[in-house]
Amino acid sequence: MSSKKSSRPIIGVGVLVWRDKQLLLGKRVSDGHSVCWQFPGGHLENDETVIGCAAREVLEETGLKVKALRHLSFTDKTFLVGSHQYITLFVSCDYDSGEAQVLEPDKCEVWQWFDYRHLPMPLFRPIEILIAQQSESHQQDIYDTHSAAQILSST
Repeated sequence: MSSKKSSRPIIGVGVLVWRDKQLLLGKRVSDGHSVCWQFPGGHLENDETVIGCAAREVLEETGLKVKALRHLSFTDKTFLVGSHQYITLFVSCDYDSGEAQVLEPDKCEVWQWFDYRHLPMPLFRPIEILIAQQSESHQQDIYDTHSAAQILSST
């Protein structure tokens, strides 16, 4: 067995949580410093569905319950975080209940709701890629994409 690290990308799941045309974003922290704004999300675990991962990550990171989960998009370009290469699968869902709390203070400083047309800067690289992909392919508005996507789980 080789000690060389695999060059295969890690699968990340980013979750767009919607409440009245607003998106939930957290201020990402690295080494105690604010870095950028991100959606809730994390790594897809073995034997876990993408939708299951999305609901779990939102609850673990924010304490929020979500509903009407749906596949939205994916990044078709890899990006690096540290020495790891990632691909991100995006899930979109509706806010169900709870107040956003910082449950992982080593990763996130604060959670806030933003009008999706006026997101804060800088954004986490996968969100930049998602926005660029939608723009390049002349896709509909991100909220319209969310609204049109098939609901896969009511949980």
